[in-house]
Amino acid sequence: MILVADSGSTKCDWILIDDQNIHHKTHSMGFNPFFHDGDLVFKKLMENDLFQTFRNKIDAVYFYGAGCSSKERNIIIEGGLRRVFEHASFILVDHDLKGAALATSKGDKGITCIIGTGSNSCYFDGEEVHEEVPALGYVLGDEASGAYFGKILLSDWLYHRMPDDLANAFETEYNLTKEGIFEATYILPDANVYLASFMHFFSKNAEHPYLKDILFKGLDRFVEIHVLCYDNYREVPVHFVGSVAYYFKDILEEVAKKHSFTVGKIEKRPVEPLADYHINQYQLTK
Repeated sequence: MILVADSGSTKCDWILIDDQNIHHKTHSMGFNPFFHDGDLVFKKLMENDLFQTFRNKIDAVYFYGAGCSSKERNIIIEGGLRRVFEHASFILVDHDLKGAALATSKGDKGITCIIGTGSNSCYFDGEEVHEEVPALGYVLGDEASGAYFGKILLSDWLYHRMPDDLANAFETEYNLTKEGIFEATYILPDANVYLASFMHFFSKNAEHPYLKDILFKGLDRFVEIHVLCYDNYREVPVHFVGSVAYYFKDILEEVAKKHSFTVGKIEKRPVEPLADYHINQYQLTK
């Protein structure tokens, strides 16, 4: 049996493929080594019924996660996984960018972007990923991500810059206070996830000119920083994964048209094509 995971900072999608090639799907919180340790990985996965049932039968684990971009950080996640899947002969922890590239490219060259709770991009040469600019996280970067748009929405509301009709709907839906916002963003853990939670409001009111303008400008800024940095961005497809890219693909297409590049695949959750990739690789090595 093999287990494949795609983890953002908010949510982790898992697919377990058994010996009959049946896919068992489950979810957990997202695990990011910048914010979470191996003990939390172990604790949360041991609460999952699917893992409780199959944990001793899993041969290989492939985990691709946000923040898993160095050996030092990957060891944190790997330590928790090894405690759960003690009989696995192989455990890989790698960057979510690599997983996204494998899921969208099918081994072909292209640019792959992640726009979900956070954001990032890479060029995939058919074997390895190459980053032209670094991911700066939700404080300094994460352009066009859920956290990025959540910050704009909250700050505009606090500054009384939001149109009255939207401000009234926003207040009714979330019952916010400045003190509560400050606590969630400056004191409590997972501030990026809290900020990204306000994307639901964008989805409900996506046709409002104020929100459409914010979305276009944010996606345009992402493209200017994370796509145009690659010299061949007009020569290869530009793929996207993540909920923000998926739900606002129409605006993304407008931005692509402005900059004259070709949008390739847009995957809300790349775990299924990623699982297919590893099934093929696993069978080749057997």
